[in-house]
Amino acid sequence: MKYTEYMALNPLQRFWYNFKNFIVSIPRGIGNFFKAIGNGIVNFFKGLGKGITEFVMGFIRGDIFTKISYFIMGFGNICRGQVIKGIMFLLIEVGYIFFMVFFGADYLSMFTTLRAVRGEPVETILPGGKVDVRPGEIEVYSYQILLFGILAILVTVAFIALYFVSTKSARTVDAMVKNGEKVPKFRDELKDLLDSKFHATLLATPIVLICVFVLLPLLFMIVMAFTGFSGAEKSYVDFGWVGFQQFAEIFKTSETGASMGSTFAKVTGWTLIWAVCATFSNYILGMVIALMINKKGIKLKKLWRTMFVMTVAVPQFVTLLLMAQILGPYDYSPMNLIFAKLFGSTEAIDFLGSTVNNGLLPRIMVIVVNCWVGIPYTILMTSGILMNIPEDLYESARIDGAGPVKSFTKITLPYMLFVTTPYLITQFIGNVNNFNVIFLLTNGGPVNNLQYRKGMGHTDLLITLLYKLSINDKLYGMGAAIGILVFIVCATLSLVTFNMTKSAKNEEEFS
Repeated sequence: MKYTEYMALNPLQRFWYNFKNFIVSIPRGIGNFFKAIGNGIVNFFKGLGKGITEFVMGFIRGDIFTKISYFIMGFGNICRGQVIKGIMFLLIEVGYIFFMVFFGADYLSMFTTLRAVRGEPVETILPGGKVDVRPGEIEVYSYQILLFGILAILVTVAFIALYFVSTKSARTVDAMVKNGEKVPKFRDELKDLLDSKFHATLLATPIVLICVFVLLPLLFMIVMAFTGFSGAEKSYVDFGWVGFQQFAEIFKTSETGASMGSTFAKVTGWTLIWAVCATFSNYILGMVIALMINKKGIKLKKLWRTMFVMTVAVPQFVTLLLMAQILGPYDYSPMNLIFAKLFGSTEAIDFLGSTVNNGLLPRIMVIVVNCWVGIPYTILMTSGILMNIPEDLYESARIDGAGPVKSFTKITLPYMLFVTTPYLITQFIGNVNNFNVIFLLTNGGPVNNLQYRKGMGHTDLLITLLYKLSINDKLYGMGAAIGILVFIVCATLSLVTFNMTKSAKNEEEFS
């Protein structure tokens, strides 16, 4: 469609045209996303092949010191004057060997089965000469094998990376000697780490901490989804690999509707409804209030902004717990007292626990309360953006005869969407995983007795479902499987949507 034809459409037709183009572009965006992943994998293997070629050719062309460095890390560095650096490489190799011999190798050998290791059977002679044989006590638990096996794998990967760094260092000093260049001393390289390579020095500690406190638990959770790890019948101490059994259970349905598949489908549907309503209600209402505050002629603007800042300053969990009391099912709860005064109501309304219409009232209330705690953030963000929109644009629009609605749809809204689309995406994903609002207000209730497990309710999100399966029911493997599915969906949606926006395509300009 040409620009003149587009401008001739009415607002409803434009909305439908843009919406249709967005829906049509989703498959293309998903295709481009996976194409980019494929290209990344191809480039990775190309780089890996190039690195292996350099590794092999470096061994062939290197002198005796370089060749020995391929087996004894740091040998070439020590022989060419880089004693401290060479000793550090050697200590890394020795430390890895000791780690594997006395710790890692045992857990890796048991990693394929994950079966717990028991001691010798205990024989007891009973009265009458009968021998009672009981299994020995468990010496190594399955979850220990899983955890320490993953740790051994990560340490091995880190060692392999450092091994290639050491061989590259040996090849580099070999080439410097052959070219007649001066081999830098340890203090020279230390100065570089505090000067030209200071970025590497700063990033070293965060990378190590991320590997220990983020990567290791994340891998543990991912691998857990493929095991029978649960708290039922002591299967948390002795379990094995179950493959994709947990994922199959998630999508299994039954005629009674009490299967995990039907529960997962219902919770997923409500999660998406909640995420859309919670995201756009906060965004639109926050923008409207920000426009009202920033409108010319409004007095005490600083006061209104300060009031919203004060609401943000109150911890969210305090606000949510207070709202849970205000909306309580008691005659003396503040909201029921207000209804009694205004409408003469004598029966207490259970705002957060009513099961009528599949818990419609509690679902509406959690969205309303989320507006209360979320709108101030949008107001503060959009206020700053609104103050940066050039006033000349509005003056030109007024000269051309545009009214307030036209100015909003043609200037304010496009500018806001251009700047805040990444924020909208992150808010949507954040609301998919919004644990606090649901858990502190309703704890996922009201309880739906037809669900897969007791305690699951009409306002449960995927994140609270995951929590209840893991903490209450001890179904750690199934909880991990749901966590993986949520991550895959959220990551795909956020990356695809973001790459389709003008914020990503034209990040340096606004049009």
